[in-house]
Amino acid sequence: MSDASSIPRARILLTHPRVARETWYGERALAALREVGEVALNPHERVMTLAELTEAAADCPVIVADRETPGEAELFQGLPDLVAYVRGQVDIRSVDVAAASAAGILVTRASRGFMAAVAEWIIGAMIAAARHTCMYVDAYRQGEEAGPIVGGELRGATIGVIGFGAIAEHLCAITQAFGMKVIVSDPYRSAPAPYEQVDMATLLTRADFVVPLAVATEETENLIDDRAFAQMKPSAWLINASRGNLIDEVALERALDERRIAGAALDVGRAPDQKPSPHLAARPDVIATPHIAGLTPQAMEHQAMETVRQVATILTGEVPEGAVNLEEATRFEAFRHAPRPELLAKRRP
Repeated sequence: MSDASSIPRARILLTHPRVARETWYGERALAALREVGEVALNPHERVMTLAELTEAAADCPVIVADRETPGEAELFQGLPDLVAYVRGQVDIRSVDVAAASAAGILVTRASRGFMAAVAEWIIGAMIAAARHTCMYVDAYRQGEEAGPIVGGELRGATIGVIGFGAIAEHLCAITQAFGMKVIVSDPYRSAPAPYEQVDMATLLTRADFVVPLAVATEETENLIDDRAFAQMKPSAWLINASRGNLIDEVALERALDERRIAGAALDVGRAPDQKPSPHLAARPDVIATPHIAGLTPQAMEHQAMETVRQVATILTGEVPEGAVNLEEATRFEAFRHAPRPELLAKRRP
């Protein structure tokens, strides 16, 4: 019988560029992944090209992909030994799941571990908007002293939440502690008491803070458009920490220019990596951060460590949580029943 230490370990490609690896993946998760297999790293300070990715993953049964690396059909077609494409995020819209399924490759996604982080970012954005915090900070940093402006309180203000999912549930509970009035619009799910369920038009006309948290789909593309902005209060703020696809940015810019709303707080937008568009982020009536609402140690580690568990499960031939196309993953099914040492022994020449 062979010594277990002599059995070759599976190679795993971690696609994260260095900064993303340090910021979004973390040393603890990387160390844990190295316990599972031989980890190949992205050697670049950027996302790998398709050609680089294909070469780097040539003998890897598993790819662990960052959110900026797309799972393209050409990639799946060019990697005959790839068994699983593990995505460390909930959003897998940039993964061609149909192409992966056609090639028999298993695709997985992470579960939500960022509800608290994103909800707290939204609370911070609302406070900053209501109290003009960023304006004061900018003035002091420029050696000036801004004059006082009367601010608002969250207590008694109305938050309108569009889409009652996991983040919304967490957020609404927090806003109750602030004494806010919570109204919710969701055509597919009812919000429990004490939250008030309303239609979209009612929400837009009543809310002091409009917070879209709907899932990004074809149906919700440009959900907040010219018509929506026309229904909002001139004193209302748009707070978006969900997906840039929900906002018609041309309409948003027009609403800001015409002062039809007070401002916008954006953690997401239509720039690369779902970051706010620079021309909007630079405006004095916009509070912008670069898609970091979920960037806390707790949230980051939840999803990174989940990829480790998924990879470990896959390599032992079991079905991982988060699998999205198990029935079509014929390569994974063959992998599960293959002799483990012989399959994992593939190496570069």
